[in-house]
Amino acid sequence: MLPIERREKMIDWLEKEGSLKVSTISKRLGVSEMTVYRDIKPLLKQDKIIKTSNGIALIPRNITKENQCTYCLKPLQARLSVQIIRENDVIEQTCCPHCGLLRYEDIKEDVTQIICRDFLIDTTMSAKAALYLINADLDLNCCHPQVICFNSYKHAKQFQQGFGGEILPFEEAIKEIVKQMSGGCCHSN
Repeated sequence: MLPIERREKMIDWLEKEGSLKVSTISKRLGVSEMTVYRDIKPLLKQDKIIKTSNGIALIPRNITKENQCTYCLKPLQARLSVQIIRENDVIEQTCCPHCGLLRYEDIKEDVTQIICRDFLIDTTMSAKAALYLINADLDLNCCHPQVICFNSYKHAKQFQQGFGGEILPFEEAIKEIVKQMSGGCCHSN
């Protein structure tokens, strides 16, 4: 079966089932999971599907991207949201840094800029220059592991002293979230 035929099959299944795990697609098509990942790349670039924490889903037609996270589909929270600007000038928004970093990891080849907000002073900054506090003992009522952005190490350290967690730069924060997410969904507490 050709890649285009496999992609058409995936879209058909998604229209009937809503979402699919990569392992399920692999078994149904009789191909490796790496082949499935290669096959879904064009669908992601064409904005036909989104990657979820458990696989892929169609981009719902009734969702306005302006008020929902492009990664987990939860409502946006202005103070926590992250903007991802893609090469095709499409601006995606995620509900929190957790989803922003995961979404960036999925489409980083197409990203020209990623912007987040400092948690304490509520100013925008380049997400690549930010520091991230992961797993602080503070319930922000968003995705887990919780991730909070800071513009200065001093503020991140002071916040960490009160609420715990681990301070990491951009690339290390992505690796840590991916590692922690290897077993399940971002919505569980």
